Amino acid sequence: MDIVAIQLLNAVQYGLLLFLVASGLTLIFGIMGIINLAHGSFYMLGAYMAFSLASLTGSLAVAMVLGVVLSVVLGLFLEWALFSHLYKRDHLEQVLLTYGLILIFEELRSLIVGNDVHGVTVPALFGGSVALGDTMTYPVYRLVMSAVCLAIAAGLYVLIQRTRLGMTIRAGASNREMVGVLGVNVNLVFRIVFALGVALAAFAGMLAAPVSSVYPGMGQQVLIICFVVVVIGGIGSVWGALVASLLIGLADTFGKVFIPDFAGITVYVLMAAILLWRPEGLFRRG
Repeated sequence: MDIVAIQLLNAVQYGLLLFLVASGLTLIFGIMGIINLAHGSFYMLGAYMAFSLASLTGSLAVAMVLGVVLSVVLGLFLEWALFSHLYKRDHLEQVLLTYGLILIFEELRSLIVGNDVHGVTVPALFGGSVALGDTMTYPVYRLVMSAVCLAIAAGLYVLIQRTRLGMTIRAGASNREMVGVLGVNVNLVFRIVFALGVALAAFAGMLAAPVSSVYPGMGQQVLIICFVVVVIGGIGSVWGALVASLLIGLADTFGKVFIPDFAGITVYVLMAAILLWRPEGLFRRG
């Protein structure tokens, strides 16, 4: 039972971390209509910012604050300079641009930081473990990761469902032209949404850096699984992304424990089963 409890905690922690990345992707993909293949690169940039800024400041917490600010600025700039020109373009043009961004970010990462694998030290405050039974322990930092992700999920709910900005975002996703006619600056709203998506992905990378290390290509791995989350949860649904992320976390973690030879396909079997039942995904947009 101790082993099952640890694997359950691992599954929830992994699922909640996926949710941080996938929630930003589903906002950009579902609400703005942009196929953003570079979203995984924002996760990678967040991890590398955690490594670089923590080395400079000596504090992971300070590095996270600075990293979030920088990622918001980056998101605002990219939406203004590039993505704002893609809303009425074909998906092929969106794919080509965002794939080009992947290549640019990877090359910049190689030039600035190099191609080595780096580690980020867990803050001393969260460096301990809690006992699970007589022989098992669980890292405090992983519990903190889960708690932070849950807090952000609650904050997203309040933002989207309980604020004027959230109402505008939902209205703009349903009928952009009508919202514009009513005098709302839809371009500014979408710019904020894109910056929020970038910040969520980057923060997930910063949060995961002490656990998963920082290495080249880490963005591509998380991007594929996040698209699976978006498809299962329903395109444009943040709450669908949360449920789908937790389901994938459970399937992936316990698949590796009970059927290790087939663990690589458990997530995709889950996706196929859900899409056969609900082709539109678990939830509608909202």
